[in-house]
Amino acid sequence: MFSKGSKTSSGEAPGESAGASSVTTAQSAAPSIISADLKIVGNLASAGDLQIDGTIEGDITSRRLTVGEGALVQGAILADSVRIYGSVSGEIKANTVNLAKSARVDGDIGHQSIAMEAGASVSGRLTRLDKPVAAATSSGPSAGTAPAAASGTAPSSPASGGVAAQGHSGYWP
Repeated sequence: MFSKGSKTSSGEAPGESAGASSVTTAQSAAPSIISADLKIVGNLASAGDLQIDGTIEGDITSRRLTVGEGALVQGAILADSVRIYGSVSGEIKANTVNLAKSARVDGDIGHQSIAMEAGASVSGRLTRLDKPVAAATSSGPSAGTAPAAASGTAPSSPASGGVAAQGHSGYWP
């Protein structure tokens, strides 16, 4: 009615093939962004990419995580790939860790590969992981794979009724 292009009988848009899907996968989707003026108290889980520019007080599980220059994360991080430009207070466990010159990390880092620019600051142990991290799934972290919180307690899980276990050593299993 409004276009001069040919119409198809199957309801497809012009130029779209019958087998094409308009659904975008997590790998090609744009990252979820926590803006600089946002503070979140609680755990975050994403099967895709996540960019933090604000403040997070809680654990983060993601496929790919970027902590922006003005960002602050107070909690543990579990991801396939982590790029840090801001501040993290807590343990990090990732296959690939990149620390920019503005990065400030107060906690242990478990990694398979790490790159650190001159000027980056780490107060904690760097430990090479023997096995790759399986960070993000569509349903969040699986039991036993979430990193321990910086306070020495394990993060809460639905299996435990949401109550954090006390007395955890705070080190990776």
